Amino acid sequence: MKIDPNLRFKILEKTGIYANRFGILEPKVLLTTKEVLEVPKEMTEGRRTSAYKYYGVSYMQHNLIFVNVRKMPDEKTLENTIVHELIHMRFPYLSHGKRFNKLVRQGLAGKTFAPYKKRK
Repeated sequence: MKIDPNLRFKILEKTGIYANRFGILEPKVLLTTKEVLEVPKEMTEGRRTSAYKYYGVSYMQHNLIFVNVRKMPDEKTLENTIVHELIHMRFPYLSHGKRFNKLVRQGLAGKTFAPYKKRK
């Protein structure tokens, strides 16, 4: 997919809607590898130069996500990726697996989640 102002707006809008549903702060969204390289190194540490390989990356410590629009084959994959990255931010203790995928499906279906609270 090619990024144009309309698509950029759509992505930011969807990100805001899903972030609100998931009870998290709306993250800053990066849409190109150039944007990833332009932010300070400490913010994208770990997956800075390899980000281009993935559909998306969450940089949880800095409330930042990268959605690799160029790699997206269609709008459904784009929306799945946005939800996937936001689920990482809402459930930081959860890695990929059956439970994680179930939460992504629920998020896509419109489920809302209470804000994240650290356990005592």
